[in-house]
Amino acid sequence: MSVYPPSAIGLYDPMDEHAACGVGLVAAVNGKPSRRVVLSGIEALKAVWHRGAVDADGKTGDGAGIHLEIPHALFRDHAQRMGQNIAEDERIAVGMVFLPRTDLSAQERCRSIVEGAILAAGHKIYGWRQVPVDASVIGTKAQSTRPEIEQILISNAKGLDEEHFERDLYVIRRTIEKAVIEAQINEFYICSLSARSIIYKGLFLAEQLSVFYPDLKDSRFVSSFALYHQRYSTNTFPQWWLAQPFRMIAHNGEINTVRGNVNWMRSHQIRMASLAFGDRGEASSLWCRKARRIPPPSIRCSSFWCAPAAPPPWPKAFWCRNPGRNGSPCPMHIAPCMPIAIR
Repeated sequence: MSVYPPSAIGLYDPMDEHAACGVGLVAAVNGKPSRRVVLSGIEALKAVWHRGAVDADGKTGDGAGIHLEIPHALFRDHAQRMGQNIAEDERIAVGMVFLPRTDLSAQERCRSIVEGAILAAGHKIYGWRQVPVDASVIGTKAQSTRPEIEQILISNAKGLDEEHFERDLYVIRRTIEKAVIEAQINEFYICSLSARSIIYKGLFLAEQLSVFYPDLKDSRFVSSFALYHQRYSTNTFPQWWLAQPFRMIAHNGEINTVRGNVNWMRSHQIRMASLAFGDRGEASSLWCRKARRIPPPSIRCSSFWCAPAAPPPWPKAFWCRNPGRNGSPCPMHIAPCMPIAIR
């Protein structure tokens, strides 16, 4: 008969246990994409089902999702069926987009805004893809707020290297988001827009993820990593867009210091400037209310944008001496400077 709580043993102490979201990472040690990593990530997510809450309907959860490498073979085949030919060595970008589902006029307006921003940046669009979903597995409340889920396939028409392409995609996303806000359109959200990775998430239970998204069962869907998350909402209402993982992180604890984080971002505003964006709008003098809006690691190392939102672990905090991507010092409260984002 097992004893609960268990007694302390080795580095484990039951006093260190805390209730929080379920989060984890599966990665290939050799760095090569495989089907095994995707399946392991899905199974691992199912194992943390107890970390999420369940609505009275028995099907609606607080949110679950998985962050994976882009399966280029899957999207190449789709583009070919649409009459587009994508070279084997071309790395396309894919945007995972939540659109208004019931307001068809707003839905079409959002598509126009997305396409306009991409074309204005000098890139080519291969087309839209309606993401296959099985809505029968989700609850009534999740169904009532379910967005239209589509993907947009983008060609690197300018022939940029991966880092500069990601930088362009970041500017495109921010341009789209601002235009949608100005158009006063709700229920729009970009889960991910990248040439590296893609996020599948929603307002359902952990075990429903791969059923709701049949893509995840496709043998062509391979990845070298799987970052998964089961959300437990306590201080915000469950919403489709608040499901995790987010574009750069997945966290397993409460973030109740919103006002403090805003002030930290303001205090670090002067360090957010980067010549990498040239004269393209706000990015050159960026200040952010949320760390997820700070430029990607292609501009600063991951710890740069994460540190301001985290309090120092001890009073005599010191600066990380490792340089950022552009040679500037990285203002970390802890050391050493470690990349925490999955590439």
